[in-house]
Amino acid sequence: MDPAAPDYALVLLTLVESILEDPDVILRKQLDKVKGQAIAEMKMQGLDYNQRMEELEKLEYPKPNRDFIYSTFNAFADRHPWVGQENIRPKSIAREMFEEFRSFSDYIKIYELQRAEGVLLRHLSSVYKALTQTVPDSAKNDTVREMELYLTTMLRQIDSSLLEEWEKMRDSNYRPRGETPEVRPPGAEEAAADITRDSKAFTAAIRNRIFTFLRALVSGDFEAALDALSTGGAGAAVPSSDEEPWSAERLRAAMDTYYVDHERICMDPAARNVQHTYVTPSEDKRHWRVQQMLIDPGEANDWVAEFEIDLAQSRAAGEPVLTLRRFGSLV
Repeated sequence: MDPAAPDYALVLLTLVESILEDPDVILRKQLDKVKGQAIAEMKMQGLDYNQRMEELEKLEYPKPNRDFIYSTFNAFADRHPWVGQENIRPKSIAREMFEEFRSFSDYIKIYELQRAEGVLLRHLSSVYKALTQTVPDSAKNDTVREMELYLTTMLRQIDSSLLEEWEKMRDSNYRPRGETPEVRPPGAEEAAADITRDSKAFTAAIRNRIFTFLRALVSGDFEAALDALSTGGAGAAVPSSDEEPWSAERLRAAMDTYYVDHERICMDPAARNVQHTYVTPSEDKRHWRVQQMLIDPGEANDWVAEFEIDLAQSRAAGEPVLTLRRFGSLV
């Protein structure tokens, strides 16, 4: 490992988590989330049920740096035969919390772990002990020390809250001391201002912008449709220079083509159901591709509006920045 690498502390934390027992209930919840996202993407790709089920069997919960971890562990085990009966268990729980600036209660809500709070608490406690007692000081940089501080502060806070609850059970008149805000990893305040951090809220904002665009199309106001995709008049509906720019005239022509085989674009609650919106993050985590199925009364549903979301521009603008990439038939 290169101590100067920007992800050094995160990889080190993953190594620590990899030598700990698996908290199965948490890993199952992570896998459920991975599968849910994959199903939405595979449906958009047109895979049939059997193909989707086959692909789902291949999925795993997040295992960052898995190849590095497995290869180095195997090399170590080859030189140390007594390790043969052990195994390495890559996972990302404490790392995910630190990377995404999550508090303890945040993580409980995200994965619906209300009945497994103790499991998460024990895992984080084990991570903290391994990090502080096993990793030598010479291998710790400032970020690793920030991780230690984050974990110890959070664990003390949770222990304190458990004691407060115990006192309430013993004495109904007990009044806890002034509550302190939940501890979060460094950088959480900056992250809180990031509109893209909460993927559900950000997706809702994107969908709101998309349906404003579609309502304008349905009413025949193509200039307003383009304005709906703009941020401060920046013209976000205009694609990159190697594509034909979207104009009111081009949108009008596209709608004329749509009306040849379709009565109209439905805008009722069923048509606005979230199941018709497919979000695919890019591998570089800089963009999202969002495909909105256009629902028609005949239920052909064979047209799509496809957008690209620039995450950096969205953070800077404080609202989704959409670029219309495609408006046409799936066939």
